[in-house]
Amino acid sequence: MSRVGFDYVCVDTQHGNIEYQMAAEMIRAIEYAGTTPIVRVPWNEPGIIGKMLDAGAHGIIIPMVNSPEEAEAAVSACRYAPHGSRSYGPTVAAPRRAGYVEWAGDNVACIPMIETKQALEALPEILSVEGIDAIYVGPADLSLTLGLPPGNNDGEAAFDEAYARIIEECLKAGVVPGCHASGALVPKRFEQGFRMVTATADQLAMGIGAKHELAKARGGDAGEGDGLLY
Repeated sequence: MSRVGFDYVCVDTQHGNIEYQMAAEMIRAIEYAGTTPIVRVPWNEPGIIGKMLDAGAHGIIIPMVNSPEEAEAAVSACRYAPHGSRSYGPTVAAPRRAGYVEWAGDNVACIPMIETKQALEALPEILSVEGIDAIYVGPADLSLTLGLPPGNNDGEAAFDEAYARIIEECLKAGVVPGCHASGALVPKRFEQGFRMVTATADQLAMGIGAKHELAKARGGDAGEGDGLLY
């Protein structure tokens, strides 16, 4: 995945079947392949955020940030003093670069997830928190809180309005708007104004590839699939 040409590869420790030691090795492999490693942590918890940064993650996606207070906690967990409360001890990350503390201050991205109606209502206040580099929309959870089925619900007024509001507020605040998508949706998402867009997931991509090869082997073709996202 890291050598295909993606700008970043995300290690999903929230919904993925990935424990810490495996995540640390994946981060190292992604970085050595010349791609940016980011990690989605299970929750807004400073211990695991710091541990993933110590393992070498360049950015942290933090689920279910629903208030400015929760956004402040996320930022604090990603930053060393005096800008935050991250504990020093980058045992895996520091040997890869000189001046790690200075590098982390300039290069570690704090990326809270906006994925509920509550977060939408508090969005201007969340985005006013200093130290947020980007936000990341989880379409499945956002859709569920809007009374829609999980996934991308383009064409549904509530979903379209939520995405438009997120982009507008991010641009006002100077924060990068990001989201989970599928390859087919990436051009549309960039057209809408998103600037950090995940194109696929390993399970999805392998399934599509396997179906495509099997269809070719049997003399037919297979579509891209339903693009189910988490």
